[in-house]
Amino acid sequence: MGRREAAGVMLRDWRTRRRFSQLDLALASGVSAKHLSYVETGRSRPSPEMVLHLCEHLDVPLRDRNSILLAAGHAPTYSQSSYDAPAGEVRELVDLVVNAHPYPAVVVDGRWDLVAANAAASLFLAGVADHLLVPTTNVIRLSLHADGLRPRVVNFDEYAGHVLERLRRLVAHSHDPVLVALLDEFGDLEVTPPSRGDGVVMPLVLDVDGTQVRMFTTIATFGTPREVTLSELAIETFYPADVASAATLTALLSTGGD
Repeated sequence: MGRREAAGVMLRDWRTRRRFSQLDLALASGVSAKHLSYVETGRSRPSPEMVLHLCEHLDVPLRDRNSILLAAGHAPTYSQSSYDAPAGEVRELVDLVVNAHPYPAVVVDGRWDLVAANAAASLFLAGVADHLLVPTTNVIRLSLHADGLRPRVVNFDEYAGHVLERLRRLVAHSHDPVLVALLDEFGDLEVTPPSRGDGVVMPLVLDVDGTQVRMFTTIATFGTPREVTLSELAIETFYPADVASAATLTALLSTGGD
């Protein structure tokens, strides 16, 4: 398969994943259906601008946009740096956000592997088996595994339903084989399907030394990133969901969790 064909097949695969017909994508992108067909079949080599234009309409992740550009014989557009690179801008930005948060906060990549965490996040590691922490800690596996957080999550059925719903959305968006494998591993758990319930948010109720701590989370990403690593990062921050939980967390964290 030549470069033209490879790039065209990749674009077609993403169009199919997004459930666009050729006509749908042609209308949305302003590219003629005939030219789009030529690109997908390799009869026409797409310019870098055309690749990026189509990828934007297909919401293709930046890492995959670079791959399609390479397949079409063009240089990658989006830079990529290691999170741990010395004096790296990515780490500086993330550390600034995470370390300013007074409660637990974790940073994950596109596969929900743990990239960084603040000191308060050690609250989640008590009793967790070593095999879930090395060589890479996957936060979804840590949340759902019997050797992970599961025994300490009071509302596990409800919380696991929420986590699995998130995982299914990630799989639908990225089709990453690692995420697909995670869904295969935990998708058969008998959990409570997510519902609106009685509150405005679904809390995580964690048993901390016999005391129930209720928390809710927010997940933040960086808007309009132009760097691959940064585009794949998400910051999950935890907050106490009631006054009693706030007092418990404050007391625990002020003593280093002892």
